[in-house]
Amino acid sequence: MNKNLILDTDSYKASHFQMLPEDMDGATYYLEARAGGAYRRTVFFGLQYLLKEYFSEPITMEDVIEAEAFFTAHGEPFPLEGWKRIVNLHKGFLPLEIKAVPEGTVVECGNVLMTVDTTDPELPWLPGWVETKL
Repeated sequence: MNKNLILDTDSYKASHFQMLPEDMDGATYYLEARAGGAYRRTVFFGLQYLLKEYFSEPITMEDVIEAEAFFTAHGEPFPLEGWKRIVNLHKGFLPLEIKAVPEGTVVECGNVLMTVDTTDPELPWLPGWVETKL
């Protein structure tokens, strides 16, 4: 089974790196259970599984090449230099900081469950790229 994490995002996110201001060096993304649905509270769980299953293996140059071919074949831009930076500078591991409430916590809807930040100021688009998976 192919676990190329680069391919596991919403296709429109491939263009986001072009939309950010040139001097942008970070962004914080967050996850919440939106208020207004059938339930007032949610139980936060599953983050440790996702991190172990999908984020514990390094991105390879083969993953980058496969993803570049996929996105360009679909007419989407691709942040090739950014992904190469992840492989070369970060040894394939995503330079992200994820903070979350403890798994199993019951949280009122409308509150932040998890935040995602990049630790590399050259990659402000990266938290948005993985938002879909998380």
